[in-house]
Amino acid sequence: MIRPARVIEIQSAPRPPEPRRGRGALTNRSGRFEPQQRQTIEDGWSASAPAGPFKTEVTLERAKSVITRNESPDIAFDRSINPFRGCEHGCVYCFARPTHAYMGLSPGLDFESRLFVKDGAAALLERELAAPGYQPKTIAIGTNTDPYQPIERRYRVMRSLLEVLARTNHPVGIVTKSAGITRDIDILAPMARLGLVKVAMSVTTLDPELARHMEPRAAAPHLRLAALAELAKAGIPTSVMVAPVIPSINDPEIETILAKAQAAGAREAGYVMLRLPLEVRDLFREWLLAHYPDKLRHVMSLVRSVHDGKDYDSTFGTRMKGSGPYAWMIGRRFEIAAERLGLNRMRTRLRTDLFVRPKNRGEQLDMFALHANNAEMHQKPGA
Repeated sequence: MIRPARVIEIQSAPRPPEPRRGRGALTNRSGRFEPQQRQTIEDGWSASAPAGPFKTEVTLERAKSVITRNESPDIAFDRSINPFRGCEHGCVYCFARPTHAYMGLSPGLDFESRLFVKDGAAALLERELAAPGYQPKTIAIGTNTDPYQPIERRYRVMRSLLEVLARTNHPVGIVTKSAGITRDIDILAPMARLGLVKVAMSVTTLDPELARHMEPRAAAPHLRLAALAELAKAGIPTSVMVAPVIPSINDPEIETILAKAQAAGAREAGYVMLRLPLEVRDLFREWLLAHYPDKLRHVMSLVRSVHDGKDYDSTFGTRMKGSGPYAWMIGRRFEIAAERLGLNRMRTRLRTDLFVRPKNRGEQLDMFALHANNAEMHQKPGA
């Protein structure tokens, strides 16, 4: 009796997409609000040519307002400005990626290549500051997308906003991972002397190779430290943000990052645990599979351990730092290192009492009319 040959099925893990040079995300699947979902899958049958470059497209957006309000109890500010939608830095872990779905675009490659510039942002800001009921409090810039991403060099939206804030003596806190902020020291230094500005530099790693994979178009780590030193030398209060802390990827660097930043002039420090809301979870998994496949299971296991067994927990109070033994250990390491280096001994408090409300357009026209009337009276004989 001849038995049929035994068929052995071999199953392999899906092949990760090919990384694109200068981009953090690997895919561009549709946003969650789209009626049809499209994504590219590497099935092994297509040609294995390197993926082509993704060009950056910029659209001018006419916004109706520029100051965004929030009531989140675990955030230290109640208002912020985002000069841009999307971010060319391409940080794969960016928790702001899901916001691109509101534009009908992908939180993946679209987020870092299809950007929106808030045209006329400075004029909008001046109008909102001139509102009769406006009460000044620190405006945070850079909490969602980076105000000094590469397209700022061309559009100069951030600089125009700073010019308004400086002219009105309005306090501002800036977060960035770009050395480009040093361009505006001529505005920031005088504001600092009045107690109106502070800057936090985000330093996620000191390893240039990891930085190139993880945040491909952001400034190299050594350039961020150099910018931190230049800001501090100019008398601008500076801090360092180790954000996000990614388990088993950059967490061994916490103490070294704090030491290097303190040596550069930082006097305050903070950290945030990795957050993977909505589409960011799958984008980050794809990135791990492509760059650190041997660490994927371990990293995600630790991520779930700090978010109550989930990939992400959005609960106020715990979403930033997490909970559980691993989160506790990270917190203690950070606190001990910061205390040893003398960080956070004094917190910079910005002033609001110097605020000068700008004249709104109606008031300006009235003033022009008054000057015109006075000039006319002086020209009349016998006036």
